[in-house]
Amino acid sequence: MTTSQSLSARKAAAVSRGVATREIYAVRAENAELWDAEGRRFLDFAAGIAVNNTGHRHPTVMAAVAEQAQAFTHTCFHVAPYEGYIRLAERLNKMTPGDFEKKTMFATTGAEAVENAVKMARAFTGRSGIIAFSGAFHGRTLLGMALTGKVAPYKKGFGAMPPEVVHATFPNAMTGVTEEAAIADLERLFASSVDPERVAAIIIEPVQGEGGFNIAPFGFLAALRQICDRHGIVMIVDEIQAGMARTGKMYGVNHAGVVPDLITMAKGLAGGFPLSAVTGRADIVDAPNPGGLGGTYAGNPLAIAAANAVLDVVESEKLCERAAKIGEIIRGRLNELARRQGMQVIGDVRGLGAMNAFELVMADNTAAANADLTKAIVAEAEARGLILLSCGTRYNVVRLLPPLTIPFDQLDEAMTILEQSIEAALEKSA
Repeated sequence: MTTSQSLSARKAAAVSRGVATREIYAVRAENAELWDAEGRRFLDFAAGIAVNNTGHRHPTVMAAVAEQAQAFTHTCFHVAPYEGYIRLAERLNKMTPGDFEKKTMFATTGAEAVENAVKMARAFTGRSGIIAFSGAFHGRTLLGMALTGKVAPYKKGFGAMPPEVVHATFPNAMTGVTEEAAIADLERLFASSVDPERVAAIIIEPVQGEGGFNIAPFGFLAALRQICDRHGIVMIVDEIQAGMARTGKMYGVNHAGVVPDLITMAKGLAGGFPLSAVTGRADIVDAPNPGGLGGTYAGNPLAIAAANAVLDVVESEKLCERAAKIGEIIRGRLNELARRQGMQVIGDVRGLGAMNAFELVMADNTAAANADLTKAIVAEAEARGLILLSCGTRYNVVRLLPPLTIPFDQLDEAMTILEQSIEAALEKSA
C-alpha cells in the first residue's frame, strides 16, 4: 500500500527541494472534497490556489475534455489551428471590460500571460520600463520574479533581476499606506527614478494574491488609469487569481468600474487544466510581429475545451452570484469570531466575493505580524481535515479559496473547523 510516509520519502529523494509542497498526497477529489493516500477526507479551501473555481472534476468540464480527447489532443495551434481556440478568444473578447475592439492570445501558465502582456506593451509603445507594486506576485520566471514584490522565497538566491522594472508602493490600510500616499510615491518615482516616457506598462493585481489578499482601492485603480492615459502607458491588470468569478464579478477590476488595456488570466480559466490568456485592445495585442507570441503547448486543445466549459458553468450555475454569497457567509463568520473575547489576534478580515482572508497580529501589539500563529492555524486546520493556505509579505495572512461550487453544508462545516483550529492554535500558544 502506498502511504503518505512512503511518498514523502520518495519525494525527498527524487524531487527538487526548491519545489515546496504540503504533506497531503492526493488520490481522489470531487468538487470541494479531496482524499489522501490514507483515505483521509479534506475540505479544500485552497482549490489548487484558486484554480478549481468550478470544483474538482466538474462534470461539464470533464465531459468537454473527454469529447475533445476523442478528436485530438495536440496539433500546436501554430501548425494546425482549431475552432475551440478561436471561439474561446471570441468569448473573452466579448466578456472583458471595454467597448473597444479586442483580441486574445493563449499561453499555458500565468507567468507566460504576464510576460506576453509585457511584450505586447513594449512592442506597442516602443518603450521598455515596467512599473509593478510592492507585495505583487506575477510568477516565478525571470521577468515574473522581477515584477514580483516579495523577495523570499521568490527572488532569494537567484541573482540579478532584469533591468527597467521598478516597484511602487501598494496602498495598504493595515500598514498605514493610504491610496493618496501610494499615488504620491508613484509620482516621486517619475520624478526621481524613471522617466514616465520610458515606461511601457504599469501592472497591478486588483486583489493581491500572494501579497496578502490586499484589495486595491477602487479610487487608486481609477487614478492609475488616469496616470496611464496621461503618459501613454499601457495599463495591465493581472486577474490570474482574482478573475473568473472568484470575487463575485467575472473580473476583480469590474468592482472598480475601471477599464484596463490588457487583462491577464489563468488559474480558474480552465478548471484545473493549464491555460492562460491575455485579452485587450486589439492594436496592443497585435503589436508584436507574427511569430513573436505563442508556444508549442499554448492553447492546448484539452485546456481550451475545458475553458469553454468553465465559461458555460459560470453562466449556467450563476457562479458570480454564488461567490458573493459564499463571501458574505465567510466574512460574517470571521467577523463574528473576531469580536469575541480573546480574539484581538484577528487584526483584519477582508475580501471580495469568495476571495477572502484574515490577518493575524500580536495580541499585545496589533501592529506586529503574528506569523507563528498563522502557521499554527494552518497546521491545526489540516489535522482536522481542512486545507488552508497562508500568504502575505509578513507571512501572517490566512487565505480562504473554496470552490465556488461548494455545497453550503460543507462551507458551514469548513468554517466550524476553521474556528476550532484558531481556538486550538491560540490555546497551545498561550
